[in-house]
Amino acid sequence: MPRRRIDMKKIREVLRLRHDKGASVRQIAGSCKLSISTVSEYLYRAGAAGYGWPMPDELTDEALERALFPGAVKPGQPARPVPNWVKIRSELSRKGVTLLLLWREYKDEHPDGYGYARFAGLFSEWEKKSDVRMLQHHKAGEKLFVDYAGLTAQVIDPETGEVNEAQIFVSAMGSSQKIFARACKGQDEESWLFAHTVAFEFYGALPEVLVPDNLKAAVTSPCYYEPTLNAAYAEFAQFYGIAVLPARVRKPRDKAKVESAVQQVERWVLAPLRTRKFFSLSELNEALIKLVCELNDRIMKGPACSREDLFRTQDLPAMRPLPSVRYAYAKWTSAKVAPDYHVEFEGHKYSVPYSLVGKRVELRIGANIVEVYEGSKKVASHKRSLSRLGFTTASAHMPESHAASLWTPQRLTNWALKIGPQAGLYTQRVFESKEHKEHGYRSILGVLRLEKRFGKERLEAALARSNAIGSFGYRSIKSILDKNLESTPLQQPLWELPPHDNVRGPDYYKAEDPECDK
Repeated sequence: MPRRRIDMKKIREVLRLRHDKGASVRQIAGSCKLSISTVSEYLYRAGAAGYGWPMPDELTDEALERALFPGAVKPGQPARPVPNWVKIRSELSRKGVTLLLLWREYKDEHPDGYGYARFAGLFSEWEKKSDVRMLQHHKAGEKLFVDYAGLTAQVIDPETGEVNEAQIFVSAMGSSQKIFARACKGQDEESWLFAHTVAFEFYGALPEVLVPDNLKAAVTSPCYYEPTLNAAYAEFAQFYGIAVLPARVRKPRDKAKVESAVQQVERWVLAPLRTRKFFSLSELNEALIKLVCELNDRIMKGPACSREDLFRTQDLPAMRPLPSVRYAYAKWTSAKVAPDYHVEFEGHKYSVPYSLVGKRVELRIGANIVEVYEGSKKVASHKRSLSRLGFTTASAHMPESHAASLWTPQRLTNWALKIGPQAGLYTQRVFESKEHKEHGYRSILGVLRLEKRFGKERLEAALARSNAIGSFGYRSIKSILDKNLESTPLQQPLWELPPHDNVRGPDYYKAEDPECDK
């Protein structure tokens, strides 16, 4: 039966609380996180061995253990060889290396060494007391932790003098703790993804996993069990072949590496720059990266080497190479397909197959292209228009027969005629003004639906006014109704001047001015 692990520090604390503070057994058990029976046993064994409090300074843990538990340690038993825990921790960062494997190698070298349970327990205790501060095991090249710092940096607009607060993106590798920092204009989606891209290029390779916090640019639904990634972030991760594992909400230990990196950046990078004035992000980033590199080259106390050294020996050999091209940012949004089988983005309308009318689709907006997806299937692709008005229509998206469409010109015209002749005339003129009749569906539908709010008579009167002045648009007609202008008489046109010798027409001035012939 394996020997149970005995924490001599807790035994000393039990004796101190009992003999120095006069605490009860129950109080000691609560303070030391021990059972009442265990506390009683420790007090009994110490009393039988003649130990109270204070204890002799020269009394070692091994001697105390032999005195209290004589059957656990044989008298005269030599001290077992202590493993090199720093080396053990370093080896654990390598892929495929486990603590069991390292213990077997230790036993091969020291057959009289610790058993596996004691070996693992001692390693755990060493980690808690070590200055290395690596309480989590991170495989080499596996995880990159990312977040924004709490502090910002000021950037002054050289033209207006306006002071803007730049957000500081920070990342840290899990194994080597190598740090990267970059100033961004904000915490928006595009800045977030571009900072990742520059970080990958700084490291010169790709990790296997990204561990972000639950900010909106990364996670749209921070569910404890199944967080939903932002669509652009998910596409970004797919492009680089990286898994994204967001930190759990209110679990700072999940991203302890980047929390520590943020603290280092604030202390050794941002603080030294606090009095300098920067007039552009690029100028600020030059100063940041210089101090970040100095920080990475600094020797750390625990492992007795720098983050840069650890990165080159541990992380970099295990990481994947960068792709030949950079990720191109694209924005994702959703839209409902209108009756004219178009979706709208920034005022411009793009066609999709008419069978999708009424359905909600996803739009991927690139710098020069607009793509439409139904689920994971791409259903349309258009060159992005810089115009905030008009239509971009592919003939393949148009129905072969209007009868196959939910809305048709005839159906809309029949609806308009039920309201009145002015509505029918308005509908006719809108269709005549469009290259494709379907382009008028949305406007006409909007106008005809005003009947529910304002009634037939007022809508008919407003359309009569619209037809008279030649204004064909939903906003114009709604404005007439909102301002009660449909009953206001139209301004009479100016009377034409009668013929007279003193009235000269345009031909007269054209003949007198030779420049008009040019």
